[in-house]
Amino acid sequence: MSGSGGTAAASAGSAPPAQEEGMTWWYRWLCRLSGVLGAISCAISGLFNCITIHPLNIAAGVWMIMNAFVLLLCEVPFCCQFVEFANTVAEKVEQLRAWQKAVFYCGMAVVPIVISLTLTTLLGNAIAFATGVLYGLSALGKKGDAISYARIQQQKQQADEEKLAETLEGEL
Repeated sequence: MSGSGGTAAASAGSAPPAQEEGMTWWYRWLCRLSGVLGAISCAISGLFNCITIHPLNIAAGVWMIMNAFVLLLCEVPFCCQFVEFANTVAEKVEQLRAWQKAVFYCGMAVVPIVISLTLTTLLGNAIAFATGVLYGLSALGKKGDAISYARIQQQKQQADEEKLAETLEGEL
């Protein structure tokens, strides 16, 4: 069993994760930090949601606690070192693109709000949703610089002026 784990770790180490192509190191750490804070927020709010007699609040609370576990499992797998499949799941999540993580995290955060719209579920899932938004922003890529944007606009303007001149010459 240890031999197969070693080959899986060696193959995972040779291929860079898909998300590291466009993310800087500080933005990657910001996403991970927001994931950890989102997990803590979901867990605490989920526990408060479970202390009630209303069944929808209990269902939302259980979902939020599950969200906390999944966020910790995906973002910081060393916190779940006693779970046997933690490293396997973390390797698979690292291979996902940033937009896929964004959809997954935002979707996980919206479900408890749909189940039970309360202040506790809104505030508890806000940071987890923000983690998805951060990953979504990284999927959009870097903003272009002003010089290249001005150059593109100038080229478009010149092309429009040439088309206008051609149409005017064609009418005469």
